[in-house]
Amino acid sequence: MEESEWLAERFEEHRAHLRGVAYRLLGSLADADDAVQDTWLRVSRAGAADIENLGGWLTTIVARVSLNMLRSRGTRREESLDVRLPDPVVSAAGSLQPEDEALLADSVGLALQVVLETLPPAERLAFVLHDMFDLPFDDIAPIVGRTPVAARQLASRARRRVKGADTPAADRDLARQRTAVDAFFLAARGGDFDALLAVLDPAVVLRIDAGARRPAGSMALRGAAAVAAQALTGLSTALRSATLHPALVNGTAGVIVTMRGRPLTVMGFTVAGGKIVAIDAIADPDRVRAIAADVLAAQ
Repeated sequence: MEESEWLAERFEEHRAHLRGVAYRLLGSLADADDAVQDTWLRVSRAGAADIENLGGWLTTIVARVSLNMLRSRGTRREESLDVRLPDPVVSAAGSLQPEDEALLADSVGLALQVVLETLPPAERLAFVLHDMFDLPFDDIAPIVGRTPVAARQLASRARRRVKGADTPAADRDLARQRTAVDAFFLAARGGDFDALLAVLDPAVVLRIDAGARRPAGSMALRGAAAVAAQALTGLSTALRSATLHPALVNGTAGVIVTMRGRPLTVMGFTVAGGKIVAIDAIADPDRVRAIAADVLAAQ
């Protein structure tokens, strides 16, 4: 077997892991795929004949590529949005597909991914690589151009920010999650404010990312009364002609909303103690079409 063929086969064995690393760092499925492709181009040109730990080497390369993308994104982002949600991993309601399991295997729901979006690039990389993928600081340090001690400090600062965000831990029982989500939509459809309050945690957070073309539609609200009022304003009428497709959104109960077959919104719910503590909605139809296409095509 020629070296190029051997390297291509080994790379494919690591592709799912590399995509998971890039997704955690970039928060975008499309960008993660681009980072993995860029990694392959670099690896195929360099060769790997003298590499002892191929998996670790590939991880550092995809991390460097992702860090460059994060820094470039920060300096030339075309849109300025108050609410920017990362791409969720959208799966059929029954169970995660193997490729989705690989993306989500190392822990997090959409709520934590939202927190990661707020971290500076170097902090995000140090935290993700060490806390989620067990990469030692000696390997992280050269990627961020710091000493191992400084890289440890970056991860520590990121860890404090993550803990300070008080990200709720979701109920693991999908049936219990789905019960709360169904109750939310039943109340919204019926215009029942009290029933909405009953299913929402008092400190519930609603984040809506409507995209760069409709920035006025993006918002972040906190508190059961405010979220219930927005649900009645924005959902009660629309839901009468919309179709709700149950789905898993980053491994927890969610829905894809379509209108006459057109994808409109992906909504992910975090449920804790039987109450909805967070709702994250992407309401950019073009983006929804891309991230939900496979699930809708299979229905």
